[in-house]
Amino acid sequence: MEIIDVVEFEIGGTHYALDISLAREIVEMIPITPVPRAAPHIAGIINLRGEITTILNLNRLLGLAERDDNATRKIIVLVPDAANGSNTGIIVDDVHSVLRVGKDDIVQMDDTLAKEAYVKGIIRMKAEEKGGKAQNQDLIIWIDLQKILLNLTG
Repeated sequence: MEIIDVVEFEIGGTHYALDISLAREIVEMIPITPVPRAAPHIAGIINLRGEITTILNLNRLLGLAERDDNATRKIIVLVPDAANGSNTGIIVDDVHSVLRVGKDDIVQMDDTLAKEAYVKGIIRMKAEEKGGKAQNQDLIIWIDLQKILLNLTG
């Protein structure tokens, strides 16, 4: 069975994932410098070890509500190839873990929903036994971040 590695993160109480190959690193939230007249989904720029990195607000890109509590917010810095060679990061409410997911645990979306919602699939986490009772399965939305970024540029 083929195994896929993903980064699990949270936005607005919902769990999402993206391909681990797209993430260069995860950094704690640092002050972001706003860019005048930038699109609403651009939070601004940061200086990350001497590299100017554009920071995107994933909540706004996905049309999700923004959380007031910034204590656990993180920036997932993407590999340059994911964003047309530019230094780019995305703000998420929290990063939970790196998951190894089997292909059998992923429900592929039909083309219509995948195109409109930028969803590659739904990851079903196995129910864990707790006190002899199975817990509800957790669903993680596996987003197509490259398609989102490609849509931004054109």
